[in-house]
Amino acid sequence: MTVTTEAIVERLRAGDRRVAARVISLIEDGDPATGPLLAEVFRHTGRARVIGVTGPPGAGKSTLVEWLVRAWRERDRSVGVLAVDPSSPFTGGAILGDRIRMASLTHDRGVFIRSMAARGHLGGIAEATPAAIRVLDAMGMDIVLVETVGVGQSEVAIAAAADCTVLVTMPGGGDAVQTMKAGVMEIGDVFVVNKSDREGAVRVKREIGVMLRLQERTPRPPVLLTRADTGEGIADVVAAIDEHLAAAGASGALQERRLRHLKRETLDLIGRQARRQALAALDEDTVARLTDALGARRLDPATVAAHALAAITEGAGNGTVRN
Repeated sequence: MTVTTEAIVERLRAGDRRVAARVISLIEDGDPATGPLLAEVFRHTGRARVIGVTGPPGAGKSTLVEWLVRAWRERDRSVGVLAVDPSSPFTGGAILGDRIRMASLTHDRGVFIRSMAARGHLGGIAEATPAAIRVLDAMGMDIVLVETVGVGQSEVAIAAAADCTVLVTMPGGGDAVQTMKAGVMEIGDVFVVNKSDREGAVRVKREIGVMLRLQERTPRPPVLLTRADTGEGIADVVAAIDEHLAAAGASGALQERRLRHLKRETLDLIGRQARRQALAALDEDTVARLTDALGARRLDPATVAAHALAAITEGAGNGTVRN
């Protein structure tokens, strides 16, 4: 018996965790059958608040996320967690470290935790993360927390998926502020200096504050001290996130941000789909000729790309290389 798209979406909206897990797996595998399903899921999204938690490895992101989940559950909010883990070199799947560390939450029916493999995708999140967020949104989660893989300065992709981005660092890891410089500093809506019992925590907080003042951001993001091992300061982080979301929603900034996210995701998908179509359309002879032209430096990469796109547009797949 074939299960219809409508039936799957209905079960998903009823909170069926097994269906949610299966759909996310299909998304990660790139199953073409998810296209119509995700189109239907999209109609039932936009309610969940999406919180990104990012920062360098060892900052205590997973422990912080666990405390945040507990805090929101005390407020009777359902929470979905997407923990983006490093990929296994053998299977390509998630190593599951974050989900193991959050095992104490797995028996709470108001919490859904899913590990996702980065699979070489840059930016700290998986390629399938935006679609997985929508699955949890349609499932009825009030909050979706996305914890990035922890790769340092390249973790800016989360800002294109989250309503609020929490940037976590710690003292004692060399120059902590250097791990948050440039574009990474610009994506934070709430800054957290974790492991505040360590020497230098107040100094790191002060340095981040100075950098934010130099950026002249309005409103200026809060910089908070926490001890994720004890839960100290977690209430302040939750309050800061809620305040940011409330202000953004009231001003219309939240709706504008979400529209920018959708536009960027659409353009990214166009690029990925066009690349796949290009590779599929080019025959071996064309690829060989273009490669030879590159090797002989008769053509530069931009010209070769133009030739390849022209061949695809013509539907021939056997473009001619001009020497």
